[in-house]
Amino acid sequence: MAQIFDTPFIGRADELARLTGVVDRAASGDPRAVLVAGDAGVGKTRTLTEAAAHAAATGTTVLTGHCMDLGDVGLPYLPFTELLGAASADERFAPAFAAHPAVNRLLGAASGSGSAQDPGSRLQLFEGVTALLAELAEQAPLLLVIEDLHWADQSSRDLLRFLLSRGVLQRPVPGGPPRRLAILASYRSDDLHRRHPLRPLLAELIRLPAVDRLELRPMGDADVARLVRGLRTGPLSDSTVGRIVERAEGNAFYAEELLAALPGDDDPGSPAMPGDQGGPGDLGGLADVLLIRIEQLTDTAQQVLRTAAVAGRTVGHDLLRDAVQLPQEELESALRETVGRQLLVPGDDATYSFRHALIREAAYADLLPGERVRLHGVFAKLLAREDRSGQSAAERAHHSRESHDLPDALSASLEAADHAKGVGAPAEELRHLEAALDLWDAVEASARPKDGDAVGLTLRASAAAAHAGDPHRGVQLARSALDRTGADSDSELAARIRYTLAFRLLRVDHLKAAFTYSTEALSLIPAEPPSPTWVWAAATHVMAARYVGRDEDAERVGRQALDAAERLGLSDAQADLMISLVGMEAHNRSTEKGRDRLRGARELARAAGNLPVEMRALYNVAIGCYESGDLDACLTWSGEGLGLARRAGLLSSPYGLELRYMQSLLLYTLGRWDECARAAAADSELLPEAGGFATAPALYVALARGEFDRAVGGARALFDGSTSDWMAMLVASVVLTDAAALRGDAEGCVRQLHASVDALAEGSGVDRPDVTVRLAALALSVVADRAEESRLSGDETGAARWAGTAAELVEMARSTAARGEDGTGHGPEGLAWLARAEAELIRAADGPDVAAWERAVTAFGYGDPYELARCQWRFAQALLTADRREEAGEQARAARETAERLGAGPLREAVDALIRRGRLADASAPADRIAALTARESDVLRLLGRGRTNRQIGEELFISGKTASVHVSNILAKLGAASRTEAVGIAYREGLIEPEASTSL
Repeated sequence: MAQIFDTPFIGRADELARLTGVVDRAASGDPRAVLVAGDAGVGKTRTLTEAAAHAAATGTTVLTGHCMDLGDVGLPYLPFTELLGAASADERFAPAFAAHPAVNRLLGAASGSGSAQDPGSRLQLFEGVTALLAELAEQAPLLLVIEDLHWADQSSRDLLRFLLSRGVLQRPVPGGPPRRLAILASYRSDDLHRRHPLRPLLAELIRLPAVDRLELRPMGDADVARLVRGLRTGPLSDSTVGRIVERAEGNAFYAEELLAALPGDDDPGSPAMPGDQGGPGDLGGLADVLLIRIEQLTDTAQQVLRTAAVAGRTVGHDLLRDAVQLPQEELESALRETVGRQLLVPGDDATYSFRHALIREAAYADLLPGERVRLHGVFAKLLAREDRSGQSAAERAHHSRESHDLPDALSASLEAADHAKGVGAPAEELRHLEAALDLWDAVEASARPKDGDAVGLTLRASAAAAHAGDPHRGVQLARSALDRTGADSDSELAARIRYTLAFRLLRVDHLKAAFTYSTEALSLIPAEPPSPTWVWAAATHVMAARYVGRDEDAERVGRQALDAAERLGLSDAQADLMISLVGMEAHNRSTEKGRDRLRGARELARAAGNLPVEMRALYNVAIGCYESGDLDACLTWSGEGLGLARRAGLLSSPYGLELRYMQSLLLYTLGRWDECARAAAADSELLPEAGGFATAPALYVALARGEFDRAVGGARALFDGSTSDWMAMLVASVVLTDAAALRGDAEGCVRQLHASVDALAEGSGVDRPDVTVRLAALALSVVADRAEESRLSGDETGAARWAGTAAELVEMARSTAARGEDGTGHGPEGLAWLARAEAELIRAADGPDVAAWERAVTAFGYGDPYELARCQWRFAQALLTADRREEAGEQARAARETAERLGAGPLREAVDALIRRGRLADASAPADRIAALTARESDVLRLLGRGRTNRQIGEELFISGKTASVHVSNILAKLGAASRTEAVGIAYREGLIEPEASTSL
């Protein structure tokens, strides 16, 4: 690192030892990274500088990159451009750079018209940087230092995530060359507000095994005092040192500035010290101290410093010279003064940087408004004369906006967008395009670019939003493009806008609207002769038509478009159409033949470099495995798709989120609940607002483990959320319906079922979503409970009413299972839920049926241990009713073992109660805390406490009413009670029984 400090290094020995230890281990082949956190001024840069000096002294190559705060400027990959630029100047590394040409885009070799906008090219860039760094680290030990991550652009954050999670920190294969690499990255912890974009990245990275976090806390008072005395060559009174220590509050930078702002003579009797009005947490107090330091400069040096502050944290010598327009000698004298006062620090590449960002912020804030406008205008004009690099265009756009030169700001924003597109930075491309759109109408038509228009610009911004993982913004921009078109617009452009809007709407589950716009798109252009626009319009229409049940229309258009795509050589469109058509064939994705076709489509998409279509193919292969009951294969394919999404920075893209949901659902379904819960907790801060459904199956885990409030609260937030995401509503519907059933709220459960089905049907455009079968089965469990209770209490009217409700719910399940959302019957999961619904119907009408519950148990044997255990519990009840006690015991014990393994407390308690009542295992009988009563008498006493009659007790315990009466008489005698009511009172008072909540599982 080029920065040089004259101050002593004090108070960070332990932290420095940790960092140098990481550097030394990395040099021995143990690659690691450390995230260094701390408040502004606490000493992050100094500590990193010392660690870098140690690395350089021990033979490690040190490369440094900085993130910069230039307001609304988006400089994609800036820290990596800086550090790789330094590496490319090293002759030792020339062969490595030549072997990885994809990296050249970060070094100024990218063209604005390149294809880096597509995710495949972005992936190529990420993999190129990873491979290059790995090769450099094989040649020589390497330390990367990245400063001020809190200012990093999104593309830099994505690349850092890729490097740390899937790239350079992975150990090489055994016997391979060592990967001698360390990465140290710093950020201001006091700048990370709740919604700061760095927060989710930090939460993700810190979980990686090769990544550590080091927090630099405020220094101790003794260390601050040593620092202050070490900085001043002359004597300092104890009172002055004490006051500096008090004001600095452990902040080294603030202590240095307080000392530097003191008058030359140490006057202990001085009534006030700079900063007495506030500590380091008081930005006003610190700014005052910094301004005192600046005002100690000569007028010329102050002019140079304030001009440099407008340029940013770092400014080139030539650019600063031209901006201040001073004679060379005066400029050099002023710069020497600012460097001597340690306000600016010279760099090796003819640049000057502010020693601390806080100095730059204070100098900039002190400018008068007119000064700022004038100086921004100066820099904009100077940058316009320089080479048209992407970085200079982005900076120029910033300066032009701040100086109110809107035409130049528009032009520069478009140049910056081209650069961002060229280096594969869609988030920054979107940022610059939206800035250009904001300026478009404010700029006179004669001053606008001649080769563009607002409609095309808006469509391009919509694509950038989609690539950046913001589908809702993509929809808004596509609608805006449609609003900007007139009746006399070119028909091909009008069609392209509509099918683009339709595709964006599909990604946010606005299916009916998507079908409307895709239909309009096809009506605007002829099918013959075929054109790429028509093919992609048709491909979008096929998907939209399928979603709204227009299968014949979808198949007709799809086969025509597939033929056209083959003739035109559009292999990615061909792949997309193949995926859609597989769903309409007899051999669909749930068959091995259908999945073979999908794998073929995946290869076509991969060869064409169309990553979204490739991810769509992988998702369909995975979901096909799930629908066929092959859960292990589903986990493999979803993992492959997620790996692809992660490497490309597309985890928040539509299919990235779908694959995340699939993996989360699989972990739940396979009974790997701890993994499911951990993944959800880890990813809670990583998901976009609209993607909260992706890890929501963890709510199923919480509910099954008895965490009702957390599960219901999370589900209600998803169901009523502002994003109105369809998948979020689906997950929430399952949780809320099951929760009402578990609470024994039959009326509420049925209401929730109908509300869920209506909301999901409206959101999807289908009459009845597939999940209706599951929701109906869940509701039937509590409805059957109410029907049984009504029969036991002699309420025949109530029993008939609940049996009628059960029949209505089963009919919903049957009709849904017969013809699913895609027009085909359900797979193993849907059929299992239907079997459970049928068994619950019989229980509601006549009581537990052995054959029906045996079918349900068999159906859930495809791989869902929790639902299998719930059915085994009901099966055991039915077997007890049929007096098949040994078989009942086997089913009950199997259900209990599963409940115990999963931590499903409510189910375990329900099974234990059944084992007690049915006397299925002596070991499961209650402990002898009711010493005077037998186990059977204890069970009878509990039912007495619930107000059961002798007949009801007999039916619940599978004994005759006469035998129940004998047990009641024995209980009265043993407790010395004169009546049933008195016996219950004694039992409650003595703690022999306690209220039991009604539970339906």
